[in-house]
Amino acid sequence: MGLEVVAYGGVRYAEIIRADVKVDKTTFFSPAESSFQFGLLAHDAGFEEPPHYHREFERPIRDLQQMFVVQRGVVAVQLFSDDGKLLREVELRAGDAIVLIQGVHAIRVIEDMQCISVKQGPFLGADYDKVFVEMKS
Repeated sequence: MGLEVVAYGGVRYAEIIRADVKVDKTTFFSPAESSFQFGLLAHDAGFEEPPHYHREFERPIRDLQQMFVVQRGVVAVQLFSDDGKLLREVELRAGDAIVLIQGVHAIRVIEDMQCISVKQGPFLGADYDKVFVEMKS
């Protein structure tokens, strides 16, 4: 399928697409009901999509998911369950992408890195946006 899913207790905490994953056609891996759609766009040479826009309608979103794509370097992402259990540490390299869906996460930079980061807005300020959590040893 090309997607790594980190799940615990029936809850998705993260989805990972590695740089070497290839699809023949556009494929979204996230469930249709997810507030953040994660996938790969793929078309044969010569494909042309007609001009279009995406219909505006109110989409109530209570969660804040974050996605990033590693452009260079190596970063480890630690994923924790809501009760503080370390679920997994995922090492990402250039071209790998992850969407953080649920739970607590932390990063550890292994090699100088740069990532494209995308998350839902509006941004309400650093003091409100991030909640630092004391994890269990």
